[in-house]
Amino acid sequence: MEGPRTARKPQRAELLAALSLAIDLGLGQPLEHMLRSCLIAMRLCDLVGADPTERETAYYGGLLAWIGCHADSEEFTELFGDDIAFRAASYEVDWRGPRFAALLVRHVGSARPLPAHAARLGSFALHAQAQMSALIGSHCVSAGALAARLGLPPHVTRGLTFTFERWDGSGLPSGARGDDIPLGMRIVHLADVVEVHLRLGGVGAATAVARERRGTQFDPVLVDVLLGNPDVLALDDEDVWDRAIRLAPDRDRSLTDEETDALLLAIGDFVDLKSPWTVGHSRAVSDLAAAAGARLGLPEADVAALARAGHVSDLGRMGVPNRVWRKTTTLSPADQERVRMHPYLTRRILARVDALRGIAVLAGAHHERLDGSGYPGGATAPDLRLPERILAAADAYQSLREPHPLRPASSDAEAARLLRDQVRAGLLDGPAVDAVLAGAGQPRPARGAWPAGLTDREVEVLRLLAVGRSAADVGATLHITPKTARNHIEHIYAKVGSSNRTGATMFALAHGLVGTPPA
Repeated sequence: MEGPRTARKPQRAELLAALSLAIDLGLGQPLEHMLRSCLIAMRLCDLVGADPTERETAYYGGLLAWIGCHADSEEFTELFGDDIAFRAASYEVDWRGPRFAALLVRHVGSARPLPAHAARLGSFALHAQAQMSALIGSHCVSAGALAARLGLPPHVTRGLTFTFERWDGSGLPSGARGDDIPLGMRIVHLADVVEVHLRLGGVGAATAVARERRGTQFDPVLVDVLLGNPDVLALDDEDVWDRAIRLAPDRDRSLTDEETDALLLAIGDFVDLKSPWTVGHSRAVSDLAAAAGARLGLPEADVAALARAGHVSDLGRMGVPNRVWRKTTTLSPADQERVRMHPYLTRRILARVDALRGIAVLAGAHHERLDGSGYPGGATAPDLRLPERILAAADAYQSLREPHPLRPASSDAEAARLLRDQVRAGLLDGPAVDAVLAGAGQPRPARGAWPAGLTDREVEVLRLLAVGRSAADVGATLHITPKTARNHIEHIYAKVGSSNRTGATMFALAHGLVGTPPA
């Protein structure tokens, strides 16, 4: 795989645009929904003469309006069965109309057996307003906190708390109405919804939904502007990503390395909130991977890349419903495929940022395995450099240490044992696992951690054998007799299933025993 390379430094808007793609996944929308709605919002800003503060609110609100919802994915799943399906369906109906009530009936308690479904639906009918208000209130708190960590100005942070308010005052959580809602967010309300209907039904469907909700959900003046200027909706020939980045309020400023690291840390924390048992996961993976890379003598650039990739490797998790992540039974083939696709989505999202393309390759490989049994690409050992092997080991170790609906958390010692089992099975790289475990404070056993049951001494012999050293040379280097060296070689051949040096060398390459620093 191509190694991490540092391109030009990224802009804040690029990282937030990438985050908006992950938000699209969690909304059940195609990639670039939020970017397209952002473009519509900025065109509306031009038409109504929005000032710079309002434009900035509309721009970042257009990208990130739904940022807080994913922090409540577990609660949405508990209530509505499938958090992503419910969010996608909610675009089709007016939240204050009879069709929304039908949507609630269809989704509330839908993941439960029939008697429990009926009981959950009955309970929700009695407490719907309070439960929805609590969910929306939680969203607003999360959105404000995340926006502040992303370095957005206070007026944008405040604006995001109005994401679910409505022009007529029937929204949540505060019931703000009319001009009490910032203009930038009133523009976002309209642009977000019409983009979905534009994509599904064309300009006619987009203008119809705007007209239908004029004066209830949407500012009537903005609707009239849209209806009088339907070319605002002409997006078919747009290079949406590039156009949106060029419109960024801070488009002339690149981030420093420290600012980039802080944003990636915040994005990782945001992704981890999707499931209660993954909170803090990306921070731990980042720390473990970077420490292991340094321990194995990687260049500083590769160590930094490991730290960054650890923070954002699970960005694609946003596209998998929590009902899948929390299952305690065997996943269906369809659900398995969704899980196996999340590293691909991570790579695809991060690769949109030129400065993160190397990070995208690394992050997208964290579930690959040396024997080709990993995902999403089924890469094998020759395809996986040492950084990819380290990140895979760090992620596997941290995942084992976290509780999961399928199993309790493993102790540090048990997680270490399970990782070493995967080394012996040919899935994970021995030096990478040892370095991760050393960084986690786990002692390395004297023997048994190498693939095929090789001992430490046999690994030393194999490394020399693989580079063409004779039994006599091996003996002289390791201060053993040539006869002892030949005995070791025969034992190696038997364990790795080979009858010659070439086969043993291929085994060493496949398991990362040569071409990497010794542990």
